[in-house]
Amino acid sequence: MYIVEEARIRAEREEQERVERERKQKEVERLELKDLERREAELKELHHLLEENHTAVTKWKTEAVETAKWERYMRCDGAPDPAVQKEMNTYMSLWRDDPEVNITLVLQQCNLALQLVDELEDFLKDVTDPQEGQKYQKVLINLQELIHSKHHLATEEILKSASENVSTETGNMQTVIKDDNITLCLWANLNKIPRFKSVSFSEAGLSFELPKQLAVSDIAVCILHTRYDHLSSLARMTHLRTHTLSNRVYPAMQSTQRLVLSVCSPVRDPIGPPEEHTVINPVAQVVDLMEYTPLGGVFYYDAFHLPPQIQYAHGWKFVQVLRTGMQVFSYQAEKSGLDGHEALPCPLIGVSVTLPDSVVFLEAPQVARWDAAGKQWRMDGITDISYDESEAKISFKMDSFQAFALMQKTYANLPFQSWELRPLGQDSALYTVNGAFINISITIQDNKCMLQSEQEGGLSHLIGKWMSGSDLQKAMVDAGVNIFVNEYAHKYVSSTAKDPLTQHAAYEQMALFSSACAFSWSKWNAKCGAEHLVMQVCEHHNPSPVPKDSWSLYLLGAQRSRKLAITETSEAFSPDHYPGSEFHSTFIHLLQDTMSPDGVARTRNSHHLFVDTVQSLLCATRPLMYS
Repeated sequence: MYIVEEARIRAEREEQERVERERKQKEVERLELKDLERREAELKELHHLLEENHTAVTKWKTEAVETAKWERYMRCDGAPDPAVQKEMNTYMSLWRDDPEVNITLVLQQCNLALQLVDELEDFLKDVTDPQEGQKYQKVLINLQELIHSKHHLATEEILKSASENVSTETGNMQTVIKDDNITLCLWANLNKIPRFKSVSFSEAGLSFELPKQLAVSDIAVCILHTRYDHLSSLARMTHLRTHTLSNRVYPAMQSTQRLVLSVCSPVRDPIGPPEEHTVINPVAQVVDLMEYTPLGGVFYYDAFHLPPQIQYAHGWKFVQVLRTGMQVFSYQAEKSGLDGHEALPCPLIGVSVTLPDSVVFLEAPQVARWDAAGKQWRMDGITDISYDESEAKISFKMDSFQAFALMQKTYANLPFQSWELRPLGQDSALYTVNGAFINISITIQDNKCMLQSEQEGGLSHLIGKWMSGSDLQKAMVDAGVNIFVNEYAHKYVSSTAKDPLTQHAAYEQMALFSSACAFSWSKWNAKCGAEHLVMQVCEHHNPSPVPKDSWSLYLLGAQRSRKLAITETSEAFSPDHYPGSEFHSTFIHLLQDTMSPDGVARTRNSHHLFVDTVQSLLCATRPLMYS
């Protein structure tokens, strides 16, 4: 009897579940049919909004470029136009022949040349013709090499009079020369004391140790710290990568979905699927500049034969002029054996560097040396590395004098732990990213951005300053607080596989509504599959934080979007829609169902530059994939 009763109860329960499934299925079919009826109208309206913004932004950017050209022309300062190769070649030819070697005047000339380098790099970004690009790259490399050669000539001039600037304490010459772009540390070995151990340039945060063989030699040691990095750009231009499209297939990418998303994405090229790239060199010691980023500039560490010093006799000053210029002092820690004898080991060269105060190292920095022959950074040949975090100082040894740089993993602060984009008012929003090491907030006002962070060390020159989105992105990467990704990022940091077109459509529509709606990370985004996105959303009009109970979950797909019945604290993921809600072909029309008239009006009044800036930030960080 008990068994019969249990079977009856089970049958009733199964029947109730079947009826409920059928009811839900009929409700879903009804909502899908209703969505299909208004699909064309919704897509047309979204297309109109995006196209209107795109046209306005394109017009503004074109006018800005023309204005910049006119302002450059009206400066009449004699500086060449980096976009005109003839002017650049003439400028470099005249400067190369300029005999000026006074360090103060040379640094002034170099500062102008560095401005031209920046302009030329910006210009190169917009060059689409590969042949034209190669021509301008050659001009850029030549200009960078000319700047370095001018530093070299000015250094030689200083060393020629080293004997006139002897330290009374050591009997050697020691000097530091600084400007906004470089720090030059020079030491001339005039005394040649075998007991010599080290030299410290305290005002520059640099010191070095020399073995006895060098302590008794006629040498000069130069450490030129450039706060810019021309070597990495040379490495990138030399080792061009080959790209092939990935074979990744997204199940939801059917022809109808591709049609929908092509209508939804007129503003710019969508976020492409991840691409494969060939490895520069299979040897692990060669630095992959996609995986690592040099921070704080480059340290050119060189030793030279001490040039002939000024001599005085009978009221005359005699200077021996070398046609060959300053000669590099060759030193290798291991000398090859002669006549079949074993190699004679020589002591290594020690260096200590206080970390530059304009960058943030999230982890202990890596050290890389410049391989001039291969035009690449390498991590071999560097030993005895010691990092003192409390003093922010790193010490190491090398087998020869070489340029070196401090490296950090490019995506050290990824994946994001969470993120939020919330409005602060009309055409104003706050984008917050909680990274693996530090949290970053970016205030967006019209087309300007301002960095905010509790981490002030290394960021004081950026925090609280308004700049364009592209300028802020470059400044943050240079400062070591990168939150931006590219097509290779997925190879170096864990991510949630997502359809790139669905992502791009989401970022476009989030930007359109960012003056009236707050968007946030959801743990369910990692559980809903590659073809869908999940985020928390709510209408929000004031600059105060969003109350925790105000959020609702939304599921976005290539064909349609829906509001979810689950919450962020639910025990399991479910795609069931919120009771009483409807399906929509676009995200913005789904949001409008529950928004106030004032909120909808805010979105329609959003300035095109604000929308473009928000969208650019979202596309550059891809929070729906890297969190």
